Amino acid sequence: MLILANVEEFCAFECWDVFAIVYKKGYQEFEDVQSAVTTKLKGVVFTNFTTIPGLDGRIWDVADYVVPPLENDAFFVMTNVYVTPSQRQATCEEDPTIGDALCENKTCTPNEPVVNGNGVKTGACLNSTILPGTKVCEIYAWCPVENDNTSTPPYPALGAAKNFTVFIKNNIEFPKFGVQRRNIPDFASDDYLSLCRFNPYDPHDRYCPIFLLDTIVQSAGYAFDDVTKEGAVIQIIITWDCNLDYDESNCLPEYSFRRLDRGDFKVSRGFNFRYADHYKSDNGTSFRTLYKTYGIRFVIVVQGTAGRFGAWPLFLNIGSGIALLSIATVLCDIIVLYILKARSYYRDKKYQDVKGEDAYEAFDEDKSDSESGTRRRQSSISQASTNRSID
Repeated sequence: MLILANVEEFCAFECWDVFAIVYKKGYQEFEDVQSAVTTKLKGVVFTNFTTIPGLDGRIWDVADYVVPPLENDAFFVMTNVYVTPSQRQATCEEDPTIGDALCENKTCTPNEPVVNGNGVKTGACLNSTILPGTKVCEIYAWCPVENDNTSTPPYPALGAAKNFTVFIKNNIEFPKFGVQRRNIPDFASDDYLSLCRFNPYDPHDRYCPIFLLDTIVQSAGYAFDDVTKEGAVIQIIITWDCNLDYDESNCLPEYSFRRLDRGDFKVSRGFNFRYADHYKSDNGTSFRTLYKTYGIRFVIVVQGTAGRFGAWPLFLNIGSGIALLSIATVLCDIIVLYILKARSYYRDKKYQDVKGEDAYEAFDEDKSDSESGTRRRQSSISQASTNRSID
């Protein structure tokens, strides 16, 4: 049983060594990455929807389709847009698709905002020109009001955004180890950066920091054309897991992508928001062009740790393994004495039950054996002395 217990203790200690010290790198001290990210997009698209104001014969560049122009660890690219041009503050009919705007069986209360609407009621009830046969409340608002039915392009206006590129510049640091890195590879030159595109299957271009938007969306598991109409939220994950026991040049990023919003919802799918360009006419009247934009919001997350050999964590894990042996001894006893089929045999060998006068008999036997051994040793010593005297 002793041999079995020793084997189990040894196995437990070795398992701890392999798991905690080798697999979990228990001989290293670690630090989480600190990071800063900047982005730069490039690309141009031309829209020519002759029947839709604002989308007829227009060039869209970075200043138009990246809104806002700068975000922290994120960027937005417009892929579809509904334009309502030349709005000014005036009175006009409300959108008849809004329930609170209908006035067939009720009056329009003056100065009351339209629930989920575009303005404030004036009190008048008008015949709708948008949906003939329907009466709607007149409102004071930016007129004419937005109407998706008249400003919707037949297909995503900026679907060609799949060919846009984004340059992601990521600077990271592990202050404890005094290591600074960036995601631009050491072998890169200006010529390389002007031509390379991220390719996860190429040994060099997998570290290229310039990404086609189409590649990002496909790597997240979706076709670009499937998300351009209603938008999406895509996460770009940059992982820095570095073993600084090797050369720092081996500390390189790994990229992964996933979609954060599910695309199979029945309502409120995708990602959209509104913004406006304001201007004044020659006579000082204020106007604006309203944009309801759909697109892809890319969220960048940087994660990772670095490890380097440290004596303290190594000794700490070795000490923990030694302490584990004391627990292993107790566990071995429980297994051997109470779980194994031969537990009765092992229990008889481990313990000796003594009852009543048997305890004293065992003690007397031990005492007699001890005295006999002492007499034998003394006799041997006397005999040896006699022999030396004769010699």
